[in-house]
Amino acid sequence: MAGPRTPPYYSPTYKPNAANFPSSPYSIRINVYTLAIAITFLCSITYLFGRGSISTSPVSNVAATIPCIPLKITSTAAASNNSKISSSSSSTSSQLDFSTNQGDDEGEGVAPDDSVKVYPACDIKYSEYTPCEDPQRSLKFKRDRLIYRERHCPDKSQLLKCRIPAPYGYKKPFKWPKSRDLAWYANVPHKELTVEKAVQNWIRKEGDKFRFPGGGTMFPNGADAYVDDIDKLINLKDGSIRTAIDTGCGVASWGAYLLSRDILAMSFAPRDTHEAQVQFALERGVPALIGVLASKRLPYPSRAFDMAHCSRCLIPWDQYDGEYLMEVDRVLRPGGYWILSGPPIRWRKYWKGWERTRDDLNGEQTRIEEVAKKLCWKKFVEKDDIAIWQKPYNHFQCKEQKKKLMCPAQDPDKAWYTELSTCVTPLPEVSSEEEVAGGQLEKWPKRLHAIPPRISSGTVNGVTAESFEKDSQLWQKRVSYYKSVDNKLNQPGRYRNLLDMNAYLGGFAASWVDDPVWVMNVVPVEAEVNTLGVIYERGLVGTYQNWCEAMSTYPRTYDLIHADSIFTMYKDRCEMEDILLEMDRILRPEGSVIIREDVDILVEVKKIADGLKWDTLIVDHEDGPMEREKLLFAVKSYWTAPATQDSNNTSANPRMI
Repeated sequence: MAGPRTPPYYSPTYKPNAANFPSSPYSIRINVYTLAIAITFLCSITYLFGRGSISTSPVSNVAATIPCIPLKITSTAAASNNSKISSSSSSTSSQLDFSTNQGDDEGEGVAPDDSVKVYPACDIKYSEYTPCEDPQRSLKFKRDRLIYRERHCPDKSQLLKCRIPAPYGYKKPFKWPKSRDLAWYANVPHKELTVEKAVQNWIRKEGDKFRFPGGGTMFPNGADAYVDDIDKLINLKDGSIRTAIDTGCGVASWGAYLLSRDILAMSFAPRDTHEAQVQFALERGVPALIGVLASKRLPYPSRAFDMAHCSRCLIPWDQYDGEYLMEVDRVLRPGGYWILSGPPIRWRKYWKGWERTRDDLNGEQTRIEEVAKKLCWKKFVEKDDIAIWQKPYNHFQCKEQKKKLMCPAQDPDKAWYTELSTCVTPLPEVSSEEEVAGGQLEKWPKRLHAIPPRISSGTVNGVTAESFEKDSQLWQKRVSYYKSVDNKLNQPGRYRNLLDMNAYLGGFAASWVDDPVWVMNVVPVEAEVNTLGVIYERGLVGTYQNWCEAMSTYPRTYDLIHADSIFTMYKDRCEMEDILLEMDRILRPEGSVIIREDVDILVEVKKIADGLKWDTLIVDHEDGPMEREKLLFAVKSYWTAPATQDSNNTSANPRMI
């Protein structure tokens, strides 16, 4: 058997020194020169012998498919011979530096090519800028029903063309699970909640850190004990409950402590007077989005969650003809639970402390009970501070509701700027009282790889059980390849918050299930097929998003962003630079990006990425160099806003050069 030999092209699986990338640029340079010679030879042959004279040759077909443009994506090792041939932001090495790399206060450590448009740093006032939930812009909209807290995005003329700065002294967040309990003060420099929620024990400041004791308004003994109390009422351990939604989540302690039970909660809260509550949740490594129940549907498909939760979330469930509970019903799975603690539950004990009358609280609970009956829910249990209702497994016996309250024909999964309506979302038809509408789900973790009911029933256009399994295998292969390119992807704790910008069936996220990470699976509203319901049926979480707009999250949310064919999808819809600027906004300093695109598009992406001062490298497709699709691996540089008098007084040991 022949011994090992150096591949004639760059192969990330070939690592002579077991580092992230070869310590020498030799292996990449071989690829560049080989391609250059081969393409030049083929072009010359075509020219000499005439068009079509070698059209039957597979090699010529490849040459026609992959023209000379790939020469633009060679490594910087070759760039010394041609300044226009660059793929790593003119860095001095062909390898990406995935280790800690402290830059200066404006990220000037990387010097892009002169022809690249460089994006300046934004003013420090934009450090926590959320474009579609901007507090100033929101004042222009109605306060009724908190409509002003909903998404209101800037128009094209108002888009920022600069890079959002991290606050002075920003540090890499603690690794999970330590991050559940600790965060750096410099990363989210807000003390308001430590004062406002001091009695409730949400958060404490200890020197240069925040500590999250797990307290909450309705769980004075801590979120862990509160979850145990719920577990005594409904089974949280057998895998039947996997996905949950927390409405008005605070700092997401409920979701944080569910993770140890293998339950993945999507937490949301508005950007309001409780300063930075969602930002704290994300800093802790807990799934969360900025959001509010107001006049629009929540950005999730129907039948998504096994459990919904409100702990003194201040949502008026009894008002607006029960519209908000009807929206919970839409996103709740057949047989799912709605948990309510706080007003008005146990009002006889707490009415004085809540500073409300007995009649007022009693009336509120009575109206909630009436809405629940209209939804065909049954009161499962009420014990101490917790009340739980259960949604029916089907609408087989809900004859009265079918006549009076069922919504007319509509798409129950449509949920992007979709108006709420006062009607009950009908469940899929069943043939018997015992049948689960929409199909029975497997328990977790078997649920992850089982054929989702939406697919087995044929309701997802173009997706079959066979294609689902092939997609799962494909993403296992691709993520394995990613980890061979970037060795840091193999290090537990290096990454925590992941984003897949075009998730399709959730194969990328499923391939990370054994790692201490969570993935926000986004199904773009422009996607040909709405597959977010499939993702939830696998026991994963995600949201809808139009990538021509900003995401409902804070800057520096994600450690790793994965973008598969996003720029192809949004070509002619919006500007490439605006999507990349948004990616830069929500990416943490020293965070990573993986982009899959056709080589022509990827070359243009790389130019903008260089202007963002990312360290970039283009590598071959996992199936080899003859594939037009290539991959761009990038790392955002570390940089912060410059020091101010306040930051000098509050930040401890800021990482600055």
